[in-house]
Amino acid sequence: MKNLIALKPRILDCFKDYSKDTFLKDLMAGIIVGIVALPLAIAFGIASGVTPEKGIITAIVAGFLISMLGGTKVQIGGPTGAFIVIIYGIVNNPEYGLQGLLVATMLAGVILVALGAFRLGAVIKFIPYPIIIGFTAGIAVTIFTTQMGDVLGLTQEAMTKTGQMVTVPLKTPGDFIGKWVCYFEHIDTFNAWNFLIAIGSILLIIFAPKALKSIPGLNKIPGSLYGILIGTAAVLVLRNYFDITCIDTIGDRFHIKAQLPEMVVPSITFAMIQKLMPVAFTIAILGAIESLLSATVADGVISDKHDSNMELVAQGIANMVSPLFGGIPATGAIARTMTNINNGGRTPVAGIIHAVVLLAILLILMPYAEYIPMACLAGVLVIVSYNMCGWRAFKALLKNPKSDVTVLLVTFFLTVIFDLTIAIEIGLIIACALFIKRVMETTQISVISDEIDPAHEADMQVSEEHLQIPAGCAVYEINGPYFFGIANKFDDLMANIGTEKPRVRIIRMRRVPFIDSTGIHNLQSLIEMNHEEGIHVILSGVSEKVHEQLNHARFYDIMDAEHICPHIDVALEQARKFLNQ
Repeated sequence: MKNLIALKPRILDCFKDYSKDTFLKDLMAGIIVGIVALPLAIAFGIASGVTPEKGIITAIVAGFLISMLGGTKVQIGGPTGAFIVIIYGIVNNPEYGLQGLLVATMLAGVILVALGAFRLGAVIKFIPYPIIIGFTAGIAVTIFTTQMGDVLGLTQEAMTKTGQMVTVPLKTPGDFIGKWVCYFEHIDTFNAWNFLIAIGSILLIIFAPKALKSIPGLNKIPGSLYGILIGTAAVLVLRNYFDITCIDTIGDRFHIKAQLPEMVVPSITFAMIQKLMPVAFTIAILGAIESLLSATVADGVISDKHDSNMELVAQGIANMVSPLFGGIPATGAIARTMTNINNGGRTPVAGIIHAVVLLAILLILMPYAEYIPMACLAGVLVIVSYNMCGWRAFKALLKNPKSDVTVLLVTFFLTVIFDLTIAIEIGLIIACALFIKRVMETTQISVISDEIDPAHEADMQVSEEHLQIPAGCAVYEINGPYFFGIANKFDDLMANIGTEKPRVRIIRMRRVPFIDSTGIHNLQSLIEMNHEEGIHVILSGVSEKVHEQLNHARFYDIMDAEHICPHIDVALEQARKFLNQ
């Protein structure tokens, strides 16, 4: 609790030197980011399998709290494409549904607050880069796949309650392969007008900002807004003047309520928590990675340093509160954060204004959003998936060592074919296993039975005549971490050095940076077995850190103090004394 109280939102620092000029910059940036966030919030809401207003409510509530409480000056929070796959899977699972999504989001919020409160913000950054690139690329491919139905305008026949057959938008299975099979089965329903609107929106998103970059005012409007506005205008003209009504709009599928929903606390049971905890953990980890990545990018642009722990706490609170109003998971959004920075936003006030602008749009202009074509939103999400995929980083990683490539490809294909939770879990397991294998390969154990070359010794303190290893003594050098991965390796080496066993064994540990509990247990067992056989054991060159670990584990209870030597020359002298007795 003390750790949580000690954390301080960055907005408190910003008010110390806040001025009218800073406020005007924040105001302009907040308005622009609010306008930019609108089509993205709607698109992410629909693609996630919930209603458009839930995406907007998430952007309002979570966006406000992330800016108000966050550990960065310019972070903009809200729904992002990274969560689409997870949310869609929960909502369309009969066992969970929308209620399960709200509970999972709140649990993820609790996990994020705990990560920040226990100062674990920096730990998130240690997730292997190939895993991040793998699941990000996998999410991008999945988002692209989910939008193909709306890009191509595919439909299917369905029976109403009255027994009448009607044409409805294509409903696809939840899995990647099933979706593409379904698309090919219904390709004969291809809608050329729908396809043209989608492609036109994509081209506008890409080229409109480039064409208008020299015109003041227009050069700050993002491409997604051009795609939405011009695409909507084109569909209205086609409908009203050419009687072309085969292009679905948001209003054809959803009814958007221009009001804030009432606060409702979902019913939570222990059984539900048990089932949803793995999903909640995935949401939390994904949200933490994306928000801290966005904050790091922002730091580089504005020459600032964010508080990762405070940022995680803010993300957690936002994800705990947003579901109470029907919201979905939220995190820091890199694209919106960069839009904020590029338009002059320098304090959290810009993020708060962005949330207020979205609230005003929801309450006043939301009925007009029903005219937005689904094909335009599909175009926006196709561009989002392209920007997410990171194909250049993916391609570069394929040239890395085989272990990194394995983690990358396994995480990518598991994300695409199965789901993100499995991908992250198995990706981390493989990454850890390969890391342990690498460490095992770097840890070397050698046996010296004749003499030690002083040219390779950094801890020698006596003359060369003392380097001779006396008969009946063997020196074992451990070079690297002494942990569970190599403990048995040491046993095997001692068991296979020959038929004649030495009377004294010196174990040199000067190059052992750390030892774990398995290593300590193995070393204890090894010394006890040697004592039973009448073999004397001496430790040499134990580092201060390893010495503390051994002492804490009461390892020295089984050894006399004179058998713990600071240098190899002292250890050899002790060995001679024992051999001469």
